[in-house]
Amino acid sequence: MFKTALRNVLAHKARLLMTVLAVMLGVAFVSGTLVFTDTLESAFKHQSAKSYDNVAVAVTSYGNRDDEKQDPGVSKQTVARIEALDGVSSVNGRVDGFAGVADQHGKLIGQGWANKGGNFSPGKDGTDPAYTFADGSGPVQDGQIALDKDTADKGRYKVGDRVRVATNGPVKTYTLSGVFTTEDGAVNAGGSLVLFDTKVAQQLYLKPGFFKNLNISAKAGADATKILAEVKPLLPEHSEAKTGQALADQEASDIEHGLSALSQTLLAFAAIALFVGVFLISNTFTMLVAQRTRELALMRAVGASRSQVRRSVLAEALVVGTLASTVGFGLGLGLAVGLRSAMDSFGVKLPAGSLIVSATPVIAALAVGVLVTLIAALLPAWRAAKIPPVAAMNSVHGVATTKSLVVRNTIGAIITLLGAGAVLSGAATGKDGKTMIGLGAFLALVGIIILIPLLSRPVIALVRPALAKAFGVSGKLASQNAVRNPRRTGATASALAIGLTLVTGLSVLGVTLGKSIDKTTTDNVKADYMVQMASGGDLDKSVVPELRKAAGVTAVSPRQSSYLKLGDSHQEVAGVTPGDIEKVMRLETVSGSLATLGKGQVAVDDETADKRGWKVGTRLPVEFNDKKTGQLTVGAVFKKQDFLSSVLASTTLLDPHETRSFIREVFVKMDGGATKANEQALVNALGDNPAISFMDQQDIRDAFGGMINTLLNIMYGLLAMALIIAVLGVVNTLAMSVFERQQEIGMLRAIGLDRRRVKRMIRLEAVVISVFGAVIGVGLGTFLAWAIGQTIKGSVPEYALVIPWDRIALFLFLAGLVGVLAALWPARSAARLNMLTAIKTE
Repeated sequence: MFKTALRNVLAHKARLLMTVLAVMLGVAFVSGTLVFTDTLESAFKHQSAKSYDNVAVAVTSYGNRDDEKQDPGVSKQTVARIEALDGVSSVNGRVDGFAGVADQHGKLIGQGWANKGGNFSPGKDGTDPAYTFADGSGPVQDGQIALDKDTADKGRYKVGDRVRVATNGPVKTYTLSGVFTTEDGAVNAGGSLVLFDTKVAQQLYLKPGFFKNLNISAKAGADATKILAEVKPLLPEHSEAKTGQALADQEASDIEHGLSALSQTLLAFAAIALFVGVFLISNTFTMLVAQRTRELALMRAVGASRSQVRRSVLAEALVVGTLASTVGFGLGLGLAVGLRSAMDSFGVKLPAGSLIVSATPVIAALAVGVLVTLIAALLPAWRAAKIPPVAAMNSVHGVATTKSLVVRNTIGAIITLLGAGAVLSGAATGKDGKTMIGLGAFLALVGIIILIPLLSRPVIALVRPALAKAFGVSGKLASQNAVRNPRRTGATASALAIGLTLVTGLSVLGVTLGKSIDKTTTDNVKADYMVQMASGGDLDKSVVPELRKAAGVTAVSPRQSSYLKLGDSHQEVAGVTPGDIEKVMRLETVSGSLATLGKGQVAVDDETADKRGWKVGTRLPVEFNDKKTGQLTVGAVFKKQDFLSSVLASTTLLDPHETRSFIREVFVKMDGGATKANEQALVNALGDNPAISFMDQQDIRDAFGGMINTLLNIMYGLLAMALIIAVLGVVNTLAMSVFERQQEIGMLRAIGLDRRRVKRMIRLEAVVISVFGAVIGVGLGTFLAWAIGQTIKGSVPEYALVIPWDRIALFLFLAGLVGVLAALWPARSAARLNMLTAIKTE
């Protein structure tokens, strides 16, 4: 029987090709994901361990430089005491913070949040063990810096050049003393690293004489645990010390945990692709079994048992699955290499390391590919075993009985109703209903898949008149052929329906969340520009008066963050500029007047006012950040605005009580709106600082909603694998259909249906099946997106479901295009059939 199975595989190479491709793509996704994440994990762990190679004990200080009552870090006197301990070889002190490097055109090099500055800390030999210099040397004077090689290359800087660097203060120009290589995570993430002389770095980021971190090296044979016990009593409050080995182990664990989420996400999409592939594989074996009815019946007639026939079909699946898995694993290795290169092209530099191929991805690739193929072939094998020997006497293929169809449709209806009920129940539950919706979505999808053959007849019947009217005989025949074998049509449409369900659901949620973000951000902003630090840190207080001096500026207001005790609880208060805040933000006054902000009063939003029982004229006891107390009067109540805090106050009221201002953004209104000239005026006003970004309305929209679009595009890319497999399913179905209907097509050609109309018939059949599956997927995806939206709308301001009709129309158009493309080869094969030979075919 195995020889028979092998012969059948070799005899139907072309027909099994689509099945091989489906399994191969799914396995490539699985094995590529496992190899890629194993490689990343190994590289990051090696990098982490390397950074602690010579560190016996590491100390981190969490002191606050603005708190005069405590040390901001570890003092140099403490460092000296640690160096005097037995077993300590050296102590390397570090400070760090934000530093942005300008390129030759004044633009920031790097990602902003990943732009770091630190100190060059040489030992007795004049070198810093953390960095290897490719050119020049480390900075040892106030006016010198060193740059990582990637940043120096991007800025086209060489040793001796003058480089403009921005920290949290004004931009300064330094001389480049050296260029170094590093495996620092910020640089690998696309950022930059600037090294200053230690005294300069302390002045910039902490206080002179203090360090944020210490790396303590041990003498040969010294015990790190003993050194740790001796170091701890010497440290100031708000400090933590651990052995280097403990930190390396912790980072390794964190890396493994972080990459597991990536791995699980990629494997989830691989599972979707394989699930879609099941329909293609099952369809292929079902059709092969149907075409070999007489052959299998003859085998039964000459003595083959049902189990032997079943094993024969499963043996074919085993051969196909093994072959596809082997090739798929090879493609997976290429995919892993490609993913690494893709991350490099996006500016994410990964640590150096070789490709890691462990036993797990090899076993997983073979197990998954073979298992999926065998599972998909189980039902066809079972049907093959039921073929009676008498079937060898005629050419009638076994058809589904009325009883089996009734049972199938009943089961499908029950599962679909259970799934829909679970989804509706989860939606009604709210934020705690996500698990119920997930279960319901799975059941609903399974139920719909079971019911699709039943649904195909009435749904396709609706478009039959239009097809017949528009395309004549070809259209009529295409619609009839599409429902001739409902199970096969259903299996093919199911693959597309699964992909379109996920794509539509993601699109509806993405567009809805994007609109909600617009309502809470750009719809509330009247300013032409929002000014902020590229690092996401606080702007210097001098930025506001400097911006007011720029030509064309008509209004400037910061959003300064402060926390005050109002009444009996602490409340976030936004410091703004009275008179200008109304010009840069959309504020709707409910009662009172915002002009009272200039008189030292506060404004509160209507929700807070209702909740706290405040109204215009209410006097509130207040405790400022410097512990001074007093009373504030509510001068206005405004409609809640999510871009601002619940309480507004004048910056002149808050500043006397703040040690430093926490200004996240400054909003600017200008004559003529957002223009290149106006933006340049603002850039010039702030000294052409590369670390400060100037965002217009579209930039603001992209900053807050761009992540959603990026995630959507990534999801679309990952789902593309499932859709490609679905397309292969359409091609396979049509090819098998043409093979089965050779005699019929020959008769049609004989009575006058020319080649052009035969091609059109096959293409229209493919379009009908593809669009049918797409319509099911779009409907189910929209329903699930609505349900998920009900669970998150409480935490998303201004949430309102948005149906992206333009995208849905595009999905349906693409589904039709998929049908046309998938039909190219089968349609060409059908048109080229010799009519006399086809008529004689059984």
